[in-house]
Amino acid sequence: MLKPVKDIKIKAGITVSELVEQMKDAGGFAALYLGKAVDVLREMVKDAECVRFLSFIGAPIGTGLRGVITELIKNRLFDVIITTCGALDHDIARSLREYYEGDFWMDDEVLKEKGFHRLGSVLIPIENYGPAIEEFIQKILEEEYSKGLREVSSSSLANLIGERITDEGSFLKWAAERRVQVFVPGILDGAVGTQIWLFQQKHRDFRLNLLQDFEKLSEIIFKAKRSGALMIGGGISKHHVLWWNQFKEGLDYAVYITTGYEYDGSLSGATVREAVSWGKVKPDAMKVTVHGDATIILPLIASALLG
Repeated sequence: MLKPVKDIKIKAGITVSELVEQMKDAGGFAALYLGKAVDVLREMVKDAECVRFLSFIGAPIGTGLRGVITELIKNRLFDVIITTCGALDHDIARSLREYYEGDFWMDDEVLKEKGFHRLGSVLIPIENYGPAIEEFIQKILEEEYSKGLREVSSSSLANLIGERITDEGSFLKWAAERRVQVFVPGILDGAVGTQIWLFQQKHRDFRLNLLQDFEKLSEIIFKAKRSGALMIGGGISKHHVLWWNQFKEGLDYAVYITTGYEYDGSLSGATVREAVSWGKVKPDAMKVTVHGDATIILPLIASALLG
């Protein structure tokens, strides 16, 4: 049955929830899928027997989007997080020091001379990143080692970090408080991972055991009656969610936000419908891909969900 395209009606005082609700009937273009994404996620959140996954890459944690992700965790909308080492890095650094507004078109050679890293349109003083993370992680590992700790997984280390962060804006702090497990399959690819390696150079009996994460994930997946996921961006975090959910015949709910396109065959551009052929998303799953910048799209989706 054909549905007529309806105009979006803007009025003074309109709420985000009201605006997004209209988008799913507007017929165009990316707004249509944004509205559908909220519907999928609402059903997922209401499903008491659904294990809810949230995946994201590291860069957004260096922006104000960190606050949105933190609110989703704080409000218990997700049970499991899969992310990258960069997300840990930026969450720790921003919990300790400041990041600053920049611009995509700034001169990177000049920035380097002045002691800044550039993350897109965000500026990070060099001393606020690597040195701050090193001091923080080495202190945690030394303290835990003195108590007898000889082995960590990515999820156990993420929890240790979250327990020590006092910044209310930290997603790791709230994950630890809400008992949301954070998995980082590529944890060696970043500042925290490097600090694990450096610590092991001094303490040769210390080990990183990622197979512990597999044990925890397998227990979560094999006990799940249904599962759903909001996947922000691509890379290893997106794939790890999809990979594990193939063992339960695929996700029942799937929303993917991306700026990538599928024409180059990349994982980042692959839509959720492609995952059906791999058994990672069920054919009858509620699913939608939203193309666009997550720093714009996610605040709208999250506001509609929480509203």
